Amino acid sequence: MQSISSLNVIDLLLDAVCIVDEDSRIVFVSPAFERIFGYTPQEAVGLRMLDLVHPEDLQATEQQAQRVMGGSPQLQFENRYVRKDGAVAHILWTAQWLPERRLRLAVAHDITKRKHTESMHAAIYAISEAAHAAPNLPTLFERIHRIIGGLMAVAQFTVALHDRARGALSFPYLAPALEQNPHSTPGAGQIQLCTRVIQEDRPLRLSTCEGPQTCHWLGVPLPAQDGAMGALLLQGPAEGDTYSEADKELLQFVSTQVALAIERTQMHERLQHMAQYDQLTALPNRALFNDRLRIAMARAHREQTLLSLLFIDLDRFKEVNDTLGHAMGDLLLQGVAQRLQACVRGSDTVARLGGDEFVVLLEGIHAGELPQPVAQKILTAFAQPFDLNGLALSIQPSIGMAVFPEHGTHESMLLSHADEAMYQAKRNGGNQFIVHPRGAATRQGLSGSA
Repeated sequence: MQSISSLNVIDLLLDAVCIVDEDSRIVFVSPAFERIFGYTPQEAVGLRMLDLVHPEDLQATEQQAQRVMGGSPQLQFENRYVRKDGAVAHILWTAQWLPERRLRLAVAHDITKRKHTESMHAAIYAISEAAHAAPNLPTLFERIHRIIGGLMAVAQFTVALHDRARGALSFPYLAPALEQNPHSTPGAGQIQLCTRVIQEDRPLRLSTCEGPQTCHWLGVPLPAQDGAMGALLLQGPAEGDTYSEADKELLQFVSTQVALAIERTQMHERLQHMAQYDQLTALPNRALFNDRLRIAMARAHREQTLLSLLFIDLDRFKEVNDTLGHAMGDLLLQGVAQRLQACVRGSDTVARLGGDEFVVLLEGIHAGELPQPVAQKILTAFAQPFDLNGLALSIQPSIGMAVFPEHGTHESMLLSHADEAMYQAKRNGGNQFIVHPRGAATRQGLSGSA
């Protein structure tokens, strides 16, 4: 057996010993160079070390080489190199200049696995932080896009979600680049790839031909308790750039955290929706309406415009519940909500305060404009019977109207005056609207002025 003392110790090192000249051309490398950089010592000699540096780290590496040749030994310098197989290697260097030989002597320690682990931990933390801070899914997806874009090259980032109940696939986030706005129309290739990833429930590295160009994709499922809830799909930045096995493992690891973040954000949105919207009619509830009214009044004051508040109560609604049952009453309230929404603009607010009480908030009314036509439109809409599972039912509203700032400069006062006008309309027989008498009192029904 050959004795240890007769072996070349350099050949036993796991770190690579490198000697380069002033132009960074390799003069000597130890056998470990092949394990770290992919080139045999014979292939490496004559190459310029700087030509192997990752483009993003080239300038910093050149500056560091100049400092070493100026007489400053380097003990802790990190940079990245592109291996022979195209993978990226993270290197920790110690280096020293040998002035008498005009050579740089350096030792390369491979820290790729350590950096990979650090990247995963950093991604987990960042995604967890995004899940807690993002107010909604679009914001969450944009932040996840940035996080993953910091881990690997991404020319296009797609999030697909699978609705198991309907068997439908949606694409809530598609972005060709971070600096561009997301769009919502996926290509046929994206739909097929996401569908395949979800159906097979496993990560896939794929290549597709789109005309003369070859596109490289990496897709991973978003895991959930009963199967994939969706998929993340990345497109490589350029033809010829493929995703590595390490990229696949990293994205697969991150996808678990992304799925948890999506579920948490969806739950938060559902709870927020339940807290702000009426569960029966899907209209804003009293709390959300009060917030919108406060904001609308501040905006009207700032822009010197008017706003109108319509308080609506259904005439003899209790008789519907008493004679037909609460299920029919609920159907009627849903129909009322739909008709009220059809009578106003998208920028206006229709809300249910409770029971059969509704309010309509009309914004952006300028001096000289009258809000009464909206009330008349509501009366006309209610003239048609409601279809309750085949049963035709007629019901009319009593409407009270108050205008800011004429009838109040505070939310509670404006709402109270609209409520008072509504009760006056009801006392007068219903099926009409009345403007609060602090202004020009008006009472109208389908037959015109009363």
